[in-house]
Amino acid sequence: MAEAVKKSRRRWLLWLAGAGLLVAIGSMASIRLFPAPATKTALKPANKPDRPLGVTALGRLLPAGDVRRLAAPSGAMGTTPRVSVLHVDVGDQVQAGALLASFDSKIDAQADLALARASISSLRERQRLLRVELSRYRKLQQQGVVSLEGLESRQLKLLEIDQQLITALAELQRQEVKLPFTELRAPFAGTILQIHARSGERPGVKGVLDIGQSNEMEAELEVYESDIDRVRIGQLAKLRSENGGFSEYLVGRVFRIDPQVKQRDILSTDPTADTDARVVTVRISLIPSDRKKVEKLSGLKVIGNLAP
Repeated sequence: MAEAVKKSRRRWLLWLAGAGLLVAIGSMASIRLFPAPATKTALKPANKPDRPLGVTALGRLLPAGDVRRLAAPSGAMGTTPRVSVLHVDVGDQVQAGALLASFDSKIDAQADLALARASISSLRERQRLLRVELSRYRKLQQQGVVSLEGLESRQLKLLEIDQQLITALAELQRQEVKLPFTELRAPFAGTILQIHARSGERPGVKGVLDIGQSNEMEAELEVYESDIDRVRIGQLAKLRSENGGFSEYLVGRVFRIDPQVKQRDILSTDPTADTDARVVTVRISLIPSDRKKVEKLSGLKVIGNLAP
């Protein structure tokens, strides 16, 4: 009986072991056929360079050639004379040497010049008469009619007149040098770009007017200092009018980047714009066909878009 119980228990253990082995084999098979879903983990994107951004800046059109700001001369005691007559207006074409403005100091300078000339004329006449008289006295002194002292007295008078005449001629030269400074003339042929002082006004720190040497236009953009690292020489630029001065885009390229950071000068019509921003001036050379389109629009505001 005991032997039968042992055999039965052995069979039971063998059966459990066989069942456990079958379960293990089944589990492994199911893992291979149906793998557990992978745990989701956040994948970091590859480090790709940011897409370069373009630059937008406010600017204006300017002549492509030399631009001069012409000032008034200094008057007596360092004061600036008033403009008496302004002979030109914005947009006028002028030749080199053309009269642009006359100042109220011109009347005084002309009067001083006329006085110097009159003084010279009077001295020359006195000089002529003294020479005639001196020649007569020499003859009379040789004849013993007059004394030597009388002759020498007239020689001294002639020397004084000669000295006064030399001084008067120097004064005439001084007045002739002063006269041109009572007028403002064009230093070269060009276009009047802006008037800062008109008839009756005393010019300030901006002078009297601005004159440009060329009718071919280019653009000046004021780029924020935070964006200037994305601006380069040769960069493509497209310009549009802020207020509809022209309808199509103008095309050009950056040819100069000023090395100095300055305060913003060109203000936008947007009331929320930052008027105290620091900017760098960038010059844009327009393509030849676009220069002619805007040759009469100096100072027109534009919005420039610099390509990435």
